[in-house]
Amino acid sequence: MKEFTLKIIAPDRVFFEGPVTAVEFNTTEGQIGVLPAHVPMTVIVKPGVLTIYEEEQMKIAALHAGFAEILQDRVTILAEVIEWPDEIDEERALAAKQRAQERLQTKTPETDIARAETALLRALARISVLK
Repeated sequence: MKEFTLKIIAPDRVFFEGPVTAVEFNTTEGQIGVLPAHVPMTVIVKPGVLTIYEEEQMKIAALHAGFAEILQDRVTILAEVIEWPDEIDEERALAAKQRAQERLQTKTPETDIARAETALLRALARISVLK
């Protein structure tokens, strides 16, 4: 087996579905790379760059959160938010990065640190996909 089926489902659409040779993305346990016949598991997705390897090309997207089910012949990702590079507003991503960094630098008792860190990771994922 040299390919498996990847299906990425967002709340508003089926983002991607098709045969791939590999996929890479971030989880709460670190970055994971999945190849055909991978050990079955379920993981929590963490914001970062998703890389899809097809037979002839590579695609990238900004994946923000969700869950992934990994089986030997298929991977299903349920994404809260996922974007292709042409769907990302660079100015908005840069502004979000700046706001998150400011919140983390000027912490107050009301600052939700986990939320600010997640916002920063999402902005960095968007910016990385655009580079």
